[in-house]
Amino acid sequence: MIDIEFFILCFSSLFALINPIGNIPIFITLTDSYTQKERNKIALKSIIFSFIVLVIFAVIGELIFSFYGITIHAFRIAGGILFIRLGINMVEAKASRTKTTPKEENEADSKDEIAFTPIGMPIIAGPGAITSVMILYADAQNSIQSLSLIISILVCMIITCTIFIATDSIINRFGMIGLRITQRIMGLILMVIAIEFIVDGAMPIMKEVLA
Repeated sequence: MIDIEFFILCFSSLFALINPIGNIPIFITLTDSYTQKERNKIALKSIIFSFIVLVIFAVIGELIFSFYGITIHAFRIAGGILFIRLGINMVEAKASRTKTTPKEENEADSKDEIAFTPIGMPIIAGPGAITSVMILYADAQNSIQSLSLIISILVCMIITCTIFIATDSIINRFGMIGLRITQRIMGLILMVIAIEFIVDGAMPIMKEVLA
């Protein structure tokens, strides 16, 4: 049993942040010298690694908040600001600097294993996705909603892996223009979610100040 409404919120937020469609050009560039079989293996390894990273950060998020004395409201506002930046980059069809840098992409060619970094982290499990799962896990009201978040992470990872494996077919079918259009739409959705995060974080703080 899962909370459908909470699952949709978690899935839509994560899918927009991970942005697997927008990351297709980066994935192709990083794996250009590999065979299709090697690409598939890299995609699977990176997805498993990213899933583990996101689940760990989701579960220990409360511990991090308490250790540093951070309120969930302040973290939600900071996350919303980060999401807006990512969303603007997506709308403008730019590669976000919070995900990977040109230097990291160039150095990746000399690595024997790129599934963990930079593909697994920070391209898939980037700062935005990590922030999102920490906030959403803290927002979960019960174990069913917590499970819904974990399942949404798993579903996002499966879809991302499928997209990475089928990169050539997707590009042949939709072309780079189609991918850019989809990326812009996802960026707009992400900015709307970001505004909601900021409002939800600011309202309790304002009520405490005015009380």
